[in-house]
Amino acid sequence: MKKAVHFGAGNIGRGFIGLLEHEAGYEVVFSDVNAELIDTLNSQSSYVVHEVGSTGHDHRVTNYRAINSAAHPDDLVHEIATADIVTTAVGPTVLRFVAPSIVHGLEARDPSAAPLAVMACENAINATDVLVSEMKKAASDWTVVAGRASFSNTAVDRIVPAQDPDAGLDVSVEPFFEWAVERPPFGHNVPELPGATFVPELAPYIERKLFTVNTGHATAAYAGFVAGHHRIAEALADSEVADLVSRVLAETSTLLIRRYGFAADDLAAYRSKILHRFAEPALPDTVERVGRQPLRKLSGPERFIGPAAALAEAGLPTDALVQAVGLALQFDVPDDSQSVEMQKLLRELPCAEFVTKVTGVAADHPLFDALSGVVAQRQTVLGVGSLGVGSAGPKLG
Repeated sequence: MKKAVHFGAGNIGRGFIGLLEHEAGYEVVFSDVNAELIDTLNSQSSYVVHEVGSTGHDHRVTNYRAINSAAHPDDLVHEIATADIVTTAVGPTVLRFVAPSIVHGLEARDPSAAPLAVMACENAINATDVLVSEMKKAASDWTVVAGRASFSNTAVDRIVPAQDPDAGLDVSVEPFFEWAVERPPFGHNVPELPGATFVPELAPYIERKLFTVNTGHATAAYAGFVAGHHRIAEALADSEVADLVSRVLAETSTLLIRRYGFAADDLAAYRSKILHRFAEPALPDTVERVGRQPLRKLSGPERFIGPAAALAEAGLPTDALVQAVGLALQFDVPDDSQSVEMQKLLRELPCAEFVTKVTGVAADHPLFDALSGVVAQRQTVLGVGSLGVGSAGPKLG
């Protein structure tokens, strides 16, 4: 039987990638450091993935095992050495911790076996490249390791909201999903994954998703937070929030058309589908969950600054994107460490230094002045800016 080793047995791992691997006929071996979760997985023969909404269906996942990678590293190496594919859904910053295990598994792999298909399925650009760079650090002879695997970047899209604490292993997800995978790295050994879409070039799919789904979702979260909404669906029911999200996505679509030649009508239909997904009332996603880690979301190549910088360089409008950045600066959530750090930096750093440090935009960039304006507004509200007392931060509408 075909075997898939999947790093990350959390909601995304069980409710998205692990589900698709199971439905493709693989035995799925989950790897995680959460001992309680691993024990629960091994004590149950199945779990259910619930697709919410009127078009959703239930999917029962069976034929899986789970390994505590911290307690049984040798078992994990053996599973990787004898697997057909390895995937991850652990978060980009955790890839460096799983890289050594994959290296050791490839070192132990039969040289005559077919190449191991390795795909990092993270919410980040070219995450597999990041994983490979970490694997190179752990390998004593990278040539040997590289010759036993194929590495492909992917773009993943599925909303997996915060779960009911009493759901156990069951996971609720939206019906829509997309898993785009680069085909060329596999040559003639393309993995059997009917749920994935293999494409000749990934960049258009990555940026279409990042600058539409991620940018739109985060805009709804920050605008909804400022407007006092709790759930994303509630935020999208607010006409001012919905209008801002639409204006932001109109700007990012302008970039996508310019950069990749997408048809305007196709992107309009894609935006409409995305907004419908966000507004699904059966998804209990909150503005605080979607808006978490604002410093990452405001960094250079990410969902706001990436498209805004490119548009500014082309002399094209960025008003809505900059407004969304200004709203993100108001995301003040004590339970989110990056939110706390962002508010601290806003109070401690001069405006220009904050812009460059957080967004990576230099003082001579055409976007710099607009970003400085919304940062200065936020700092004034916090009592540390140079604008007049009583100046307001960015508003909706």
